[in-house]
Amino acid sequence: MSLENDLMAALKTKCPRVHIGTAPYNTVQPYVTWQHIGGDSRRYLSNAAADTRNALIQVNVWNDSNLKAHALILQIEEALCKSLAFQAEPHGQPIGAYDDGDTAKGYLQTYSITGAR
Repeated sequence: MSLENDLMAALKTKCPRVHIGTAPYNTVQPYVTWQHIGGDSRRYLSNAAADTRNALIQVNVWNDSNLKAHALILQIEEALCKSLAFQAEPHGQPIGAYDDGDTAKGYLQTYSITGAR
């Protein structure tokens, strides 16, 4: 497995609707999106790639109320931090968000995740 496949599997334990980047228009709520926003390169002195990768991942949770979205992102934090497939460390607390049409309420949280290449 790869870091991305393991991440998708972990997220789907808390919500069956998980999308990379953005979700299709009219996706049923709740749903989760995530995206790469950086990370640390892992290379040996020989310049060969390490067998693990580190990625900064932003996880976004969308629901029909702020309280439901916040509850879901806290469940996701617990699932990611307890995952045996990778090591996840949250970078701060969840941040409130909203969509452009103000029909979905959301929270986002950034993680440093180290997992399989």
